[in-house]
This record gives sequence, C-alpha cells and structure tokens, in this order.
Amino acid sequence: MSERATVVSPHRPVGRVERSDVRSARKRLAGHIRKTPVFHTSVATPAGPVPVTMKLEHLQHGGTFKVRGSLNALLESGGGTDHVVIASAGNAGIAAALAAARLGKACTVVVPETAPHTKVAAMWSHGAEVLWYGTTYAEALQHATELAAERGALLLHGYDLPAVVAGVGVVGLELEEQVRGRPPVLAAVGGGGLVAGIAAALGRRQQVIGVEPEGAAILRAALDADGPVDILGSGITVDTLGPTRIGDIALDVARRHGVRSLLVTDDAIGAAREYLWREFRILVELAGAAALAAVHSGAYVPAPDERPVIVLCGANTDVAVF
Repeated sequence: MSERATVVSPHRPVGRVERSDVRSARKRLAGHIRKTPVFHTSVATPAGPVPVTMKLEHLQHGGTFKVRGSLNALLESGGGTDHVVIASAGNAGIAAALAAARLGKACTVVVPETAPHTKVAAMWSHGAEVLWYGTTYAEALQHATELAAERGALLLHGYDLPAVVAGVGVVGLELEEQVRGRPPVLAAVGGGGLVAGIAAALGRRQQVIGVEPEGAAILRAALDADGPVDILGSGITVDTLGPTRIGDIALDVARRHGVRSLLVTDDAIGAAREYLWREFRILVELAGAAALAAVHSGAYVPAPDERPVIVLCGANTDVAVF
C-alpha cells in the first residue's frame, strides 16, 4: 500500500450524523426500501465452524445498500429539483439512477473510464444518462460538481453527504430489531458510508468493524494519520470498493464511536465470495464479500459465544464469473 504524505484539512467541520438523523430517515424511507432479512448460520474458518448472522443487504433494490442513501437524500430535498448528478464507478450511480427514476427525476452519472460495464449497464437500465470522464473517481467527481452547477441540478455524493449516510444507517436500526443482544457488526468500508451509517445508528452500544482490503485501507490510513489522506490503492478490489480517501463524515463517526479498521487480503475476499456461492448459492460482488472474508480467513476471531453480524452489501457483478 502506498500513501501520499499530505494530510488534507484533518479537522474541518463536517455534516455530523446522529442516531436521530437515522431515525428520521427510517420514517422517510418507509414504503420505499426493503427491510432485508438476516440469515443465522455458521461459516468455515481456519479454527473450525463459527456461528454468524448474515444481513442480506445484497437483496436491496438495485442490489446495493446505497439505494437507501440516495432515496433518503432525494426525499429530504423535496421537489426543488428534477435533475440529479452524481459521480460513481458503480453502485452509487446505480442507486442514484434507481432512486431518481422512482421519484420521477432525471439522473446523470459521471463515471471514470475504468467503470465496470456491468454496473454502467445497470445505470442505463434505470434510465440514467452516463457520461465518461477521467480515469479516476476524483476526476469524475470534479466534473460532476461542475456539471451540477451548470445544469442547476442536485449534486449527490455516494458516501459523504449527511442524508446519504443517515439513509444507509437504517441498516443498523433494522439489525437492532432482527438480532438479539449486541454482537459486533462487520461491514465493508468503501468510502465509509455503510460503516458510518451503521455506527451512527448503533453508537457505542455495539462495536462496528470496517473491513478493508490491504491495498486500499483508507479508513486505517486516516485513523493512523488523524485525518483523511489519499491512498494510491492496489489490488483486485480497488475498483469495486471505490474511493482513494475516506469520507469526512465517516471519519467523524469512526472517531466518536470507536469504529475499528480490520484488513484482509484480496485472496481472502475472493475466497469468501466463492465460498458464499459454493455453500449458500449467494452471489455477491467482491465488496459484498469483504466483511465475510474477515471471519472466513481468520483475520477476525469471534469471542466465545459471540455470533458476529456480517453485512453482505452488494450484488452487482457479472454472473459469468461463476
């Protein structure tokens, strides 16, 4: 893993997301999203079978948890705009396109040239205009920002907008109702929206653990540096898990609620994904299997009598891989 040494604005104010924001989002989203089920089972680990609870969020509309955030942001914004713009290499664009279509709004997604065709096709299927710009997410984001200003459109962000994080956090409120006790919750980091939302909902009542690939550990780097830093990621999971720096909101939530970063290898993520298909016929993308990889590989060893929650967060992949 390579890092740039410069830390940018480590303590600048951010839109703080609290449990009350997540509760408001749950009311707003009622009737718009699926309350995804949980699955109590056991999975193989180097030390033998371990009981877990899988949160099947890959069954969410659009195959991604991000739909919760996009819908909440658009519903919160009201009817002031009929056009939204977002930069995304994948699932955030799918989520925004789906949310906009359901609410009768136009959507433009700016994608880097490296965006997977499977995900671009999903954006098209929901009626989005897709524009290619640059080779990185950061370049696409800059262009999307300029485009939104030119068109007078609402600029969405895939993971660093309060309404988006609050909407995603409804996953945490659902888990409180679905799972007994207060077991730790493991979820992929990506840009940080998922772990931030869940942690904002649960606070310090439950441990939230962000799982990151070793080659793209942006939360770990930010916690170590006490501020967001840019990571020159590497490995097979970079395009899937996205950004090169953690979101400001995610870092704020992580600091306040003690969110941990746990690293896994690319091989472990790939093996967990294959295991899900082989043993349970569950098909997810690489990011969707990252949290399971922590347990399956032995990187996370549950305490005695502990049944950790594993969030399977995305299913937008090419079925031909299997």
